[in-house]
Order: sequence, then C-alpha cells, then structure tokens
Amino acid sequence: MATIARARPRAFQQWNRQLALAYTNQVRRASTTVEPFRLAIIGSGPAGFYTAYRFMKNNEHAKVDMYESLPVPYGLVRFGVAPDHAEVKNCREKFEEVAASPDFTFIGNVTVGASSDHPDGATVPLSSILRHYHAVVFSYGSSEDRKLGIPGEELKGVFSAREFVGWYNGLPEYADLNPDLSLGAHGDTLIIGNGNVAMDVARILLKSPEELARTDIAAHALDALSKSKTHNIRIIGRRGPIQAAFTTKELRALYKLPGVEVRPYELEHPTAYDALPPPIKRRTELLSKGSSLPPNPSNPYPSVTFDFCLSPLEFDHKPEQPSSTPPNWVTSATFGKTVLQNPNQHHPSTDYETNNHREYYNQKATARLPPQPKTVTFNTRYVFKSIGYKSTPLPEFSLLGIPFNTSTGVIPNDGIGRVLTKLHRPHQLPSSSHPAHHQPHIELPHHFKGLYCSGWVKRGPQGVIAETMMDAFTTADAITEDLTKREKFLPEGEWGQDGKGWEAVKAEALKGNSNARVVSWEDWKAIDRAEIERGQKAGTGKEREKFVRREDMLAVLGDGGR
Repeated sequence: MATIARARPRAFQQWNRQLALAYTNQVRRASTTVEPFRLAIIGSGPAGFYTAYRFMKNNEHAKVDMYESLPVPYGLVRFGVAPDHAEVKNCREKFEEVAASPDFTFIGNVTVGASSDHPDGATVPLSSILRHYHAVVFSYGSSEDRKLGIPGEELKGVFSAREFVGWYNGLPEYADLNPDLSLGAHGDTLIIGNGNVAMDVARILLKSPEELARTDIAAHALDALSKSKTHNIRIIGRRGPIQAAFTTKELRALYKLPGVEVRPYELEHPTAYDALPPPIKRRTELLSKGSSLPPNPSNPYPSVTFDFCLSPLEFDHKPEQPSSTPPNWVTSATFGKTVLQNPNQHHPSTDYETNNHREYYNQKATARLPPQPKTVTFNTRYVFKSIGYKSTPLPEFSLLGIPFNTSTGVIPNDGIGRVLTKLHRPHQLPSSSHPAHHQPHIELPHHFKGLYCSGWVKRGPQGVIAETMMDAFTTADAITEDLTKREKFLPEGEWGQDGKGWEAVKAEALKGNSNARVVSWEDWKAIDRAEIERGQKAGTGKEREKFVRREDMLAVLGDGGR
C-alpha cells in the first residue's frame, strides 16, 4: 500500500473507498450482532494503562489488548520513578484493577515491529496488528536521549540521565552499565539540566546506602552507590532560576537529605521578586535560603550547588591528571555564559547585561550563547546529561504511511490524541487567475482513521504522572467520541479490521516460532511474587528485589506457556 504522506489522488480514492466500505460494514454488523470493539495499546506504562482504564470504563464489553516489549509492565513507573519515591508508584493499584478485567489482555515480552533483543522474545509486525484491530493507540514512551552535540560527549564518565536512572532502577537495557563511582573525590559531579530527573540523580547519588537499601533500587546499583565518593554536586541550567524546571517538592527532598548542604543561590535583580506567581516565588525563596547546617570546617558536608545561565561547550580529558583517572575519562567541562531573551523578540539586543536584567523574571525566557561568551571550567570526573528524551518511530511507520516528527520525537496529532496525516488540497476555489489545473496546494491535517496516541509519544517527554493520566484520558475520550459518532476506524481490505485481536495476530505472526515466550498477566504476577520474596529475604525492609535481566524474569516461569 502506498504511504499516506505520499499517496497520489487515485490511491487516496481507493483508501477512502476502503474507509467507506469499513464504515458501512460496521453499521451493518452493529444492527445484527453485538461485536465487541477491540483496541490494541502499544506500551504498558502509565499512558497505556490510563488510556485502557478510561476507555474500558466508558465502553462496556470493549476488548483491550496491551503489548509490551519487556516481560514486566508499568514502564516509567517501574524504570523511571526514583526508588525513594514509593508513593508515586501507588498508581499500580489502578493498573491492577484494569488488568483484572476479563476484557483486558496483557501481552508481554512481545516487540512490535523491531526484532526482539532476547532469544526468547517474540516479534510481531505492526501491519499484523493493524489487520486485526479496530483501532490502535501508540503509548510506548521515549527511548532515545537528546544529544548536546559538543566535543568530548563520548568520553567515559559522561552519562545520560536516562541510562543512569535505568541502571539504578533495574532496566535490563542498562544492567551492564557498571559506572565506576569511586572517582568523585577528584572534582565536582556535574548534572546538566535542572528538571525533576536531574534532582532525582543528585538525590540518589547523595542518599545514604542504609536509606536506599529500604527501597526497590537494583542490587547492583546499591552496591556501586555504597562505594561512591561523590561529594560535591553542581546542578547546571541553561536558563535562570526563575525558568528552572524542577518542582518545589523535588527541591525540598534535597533539603531533607541528612548531612547534605544545599548552598543558597543569591538572586539577581531582587526588586522584581515579589511579582512572581506564588508557586515560583515559593520555589525561588527556598532556593535562595539554602540549608541550615552548623559549621563543620574540618569535615565539609557533601554539597549541592545550583548554577544558572551556563551552556556546555566542551568536555575534555587531560592525560596529565592523576594516574587514578582511567584513560579517556572526562576530567573537565567548560561552559559558556548564556543570555536570556524574550522568545517573541526576533531581533534581540546585543546589550547582554540589559537583556538579562529585563528577562530575568520572565518565566518563558529562552537562553542563547553570544558569539564570544564568557567561559567557566569545572574540574570533574562525572557528567550526567539530563536534557530530555525523544521517542522514535516504530520500524514500519514509514512503510505504512504513519507520520512521525523526528525533530520533536512525537507522532503528529490533533492535540487530543488522533494521529494526523496530511492530504494535498487546493487552498482556494478555481478562478480566472488560478485555473483548476494550476491550483496552489497546501497540506491539510487529516485524521489517520483508527490510529491514536497518548503519553510522551503524543506530547513529548514532559510532566508528572498525574499529567500523563489526564493526557491519556483525553485520548481515550477521543476514541469514545469517534465510536459514538460512528466514525470510521481501521479500514477493511488490505488491513482487514476483523477485530479478532491477539489470537489472530499470534496465529499469523508467531506461527512456527516455538522459542517465543509470551508473558501473560498471570505470568507477570508470578514474577512479581518472586521479586517480593527476594526483597523480604534481604532483611532490610526492601519492598522487592527486582530481576534486572530478561532471562532471570523468564526463568521464574519455567517452560510453561511457550
């Protein structure tokens, strides 16, 4: 089938005939039988589960099949939320409620499109899923780090926050990261970016092993962190303190670390401070106070320092540094002083001091490097880049004509959750000055019938789980609205739309693959029980001891279910 984005008029006519036929058949079937609507959700993180919850609540007897590439569910809740934030993971109770429904099927250890990276993993083509469901929701999150694009980014000791967080949370992809954290005494540990993930990284690095031992942190991470020499941390942002992305709650969590000094940040231009909105004012006031610890000159406290209006220029390795530093390991980082500017100002002033003074309290101010910035260099052995994630398209998107914006890392959508593609249409009626065959064309958004998205692949990697929940509800409501209005869904014909779901996909895509081990919800519960038992044996009050490798997860299940 020709891709939607490049289809010619004849192809679109054929496509629209398929849609019309599908719609007619839906109406005909609805008048004679009660056929359940079957929805596929790709991804089992909070976006996927909240979409399923809302949709199933509003559509009795609808069937939902959820595909997950790992043998275990929950995505960001399991592998992204900091281990010492157990209260944030309480949403799992709601997800358990969803999974208990007879209308819900969990399909774990099954990769959609790309080949599974585990010999016991299953792979199903996206085209097969499209053939056997009425609608599909993409909720698979972000799997790629944004790059700084500066010299030295590939040096040892430079980590992305995503891989470090995945490592201490037991994500199989990073089970072998094995960061050597024993070099922290040789300089500052730098965290680039000042969102909540940056705050998590700082807190985990400074928290005592005794406290971490009571969380569900991965055992290998607890062992490495217990040997850490990290003492001084700098959290560095491109913009100013008013524009920082971290929340007051996360800042307070740093202040609560016993024996850790959070150094006060001295505000510039304090005359405008009182005009800030209350939430920003509270956060900024807390930032300017710092923590209150008694002087201890003989044994300085571990510390956290906030730096603003700095952008990384280069990471460097100097061989003349102490021999305890491994080869090709970062030893210094150079930053340039940025200038704040109004994002609506197309021709910013070159008077940088004036610009910074004027935009200091502008919450939407952006930052840029001047042609010859002032620079500052920090001695360091660890750099953590917490500058954001990106989703990537599934391998078959291009072939199937499903759009994806690679620059933003999102699936184009209408803001509600309907996937958009584009049709070429004339922007005005034929006229004497523009005959019909010479009409200018523009691209108009058009709903790709039957396809939806939710979560980070819909709006980018932003917001807390509560925001993801509301976003997922919006997508689920869009599907319900389209059902109520008897809108068209995936067309019959080449894609089938027979509504047979997982059983049909399995028969079609896994025929003859005896090695594929598909994990059901009951299988996951067996893994869950085994992890809880392992945590109890640790004797530290640990909630669970996670399995961090697929083979160990699957070993709990034995040979059953193949």
